[in-house]
Amino acid sequence: MTLPPPPRTTANPAPVRVAGSVRRTTSIDVSWPDGIEGERLFVGAARDLWTPAAGEEGLTLAAARFEVRMSEDKTITAIAADPAPAGIGRLVGARAGGHLRALLREVMPDLAHPLYLVLDDLSGTALVSAFAWSQWYPDWAERLRERLGEEQPERLMGPRVNVCWGLQEGNSGVRPGGVPSDEIASADAGDVRNPLDLQGWHALSDHEGAGFRRARRIDVTRDAASGVIRIDSAFQDSAARLAGGRVAIHEYLLRATADAATLEVLSIEPEARILPFSECPGAVLNTQRLVGRNLGEIREEVLAQLRGPEGCTHLNDALRALADVPELAAAIAG
Repeated sequence: MTLPPPPRTTANPAPVRVAGSVRRTTSIDVSWPDGIEGERLFVGAARDLWTPAAGEEGLTLAAARFEVRMSEDKTITAIAADPAPAGIGRLVGARAGGHLRALLREVMPDLAHPLYLVLDDLSGTALVSAFAWSQWYPDWAERLRERLGEEQPERLMGPRVNVCWGLQEGNSGVRPGGVPSDEIASADAGDVRNPLDLQGWHALSDHEGAGFRRARRIDVTRDAASGVIRIDSAFQDSAARLAGGRVAIHEYLLRATADAATLEVLSIEPEARILPFSECPGAVLNTQRLVGRNLGEIREEVLAQLRGPEGCTHLNDALRALADVPELAAAIAG
């Protein structure tokens, strides 16, 4: 069976904000300020913006920022945050991954704070950001092998069979020579910032040289007549191109509704916009398992319902972020 080509079209820029909405934007920009032989610098930012009326200036409800230094084996060597939660220094020495997320829940029990969401993204960003090297250094894999050993490049970013829906055994992404790397890196990322809505995004950490960015947007509105919360969100992983502009490898739109009183998920509509392999979009089918679940428990439900080849790692990240919606909706209640 011949599969259709994977989606390769961005939905950027972000839509213009609507009246009565609250928008949470987060980003992590990754760079190598000391050269690719040095540690990575992760600059994270988050902001909640309330828009009382169309065309009016928004009101910042919350904002946060962090800087993290990380070694190549994904160990955090330094961290600074503003605001700085008590115990944030405990993250130093931890490695990005499931353990880091568990430790983060101890350090930041306020899981709905915008800083939590962007720190939670450190694990995924640490894994995928190695892709940025391929845009600047064609011999990136050889460089990593010289530094870290023969199997390290594949462990850091190569195929891991059955880790997700798209990389199931037999799929194109895990077959030798299945999908050329230049084809995976063919989608223009556009710009999340909309020139018709200059306040629609917080300031991003643009910089020269190789770089990676994970960007999120969550727009929340409430329909008082129907008692429904409406969610319009987006998720994108992209890297800077040597010739200019950005290339994206993962992008999803995600629309959902929930009952404002009970927080029951009423509908979920994922839309795959940019993905590396033809099989990847099939992961959206299993997201309907979350309909009827509670938004406040969505992080745990995603892990339970969409683990491994039952889901897409990046779509799961977009779904887990729906746990922030109750706090955002409360900000515009009444």
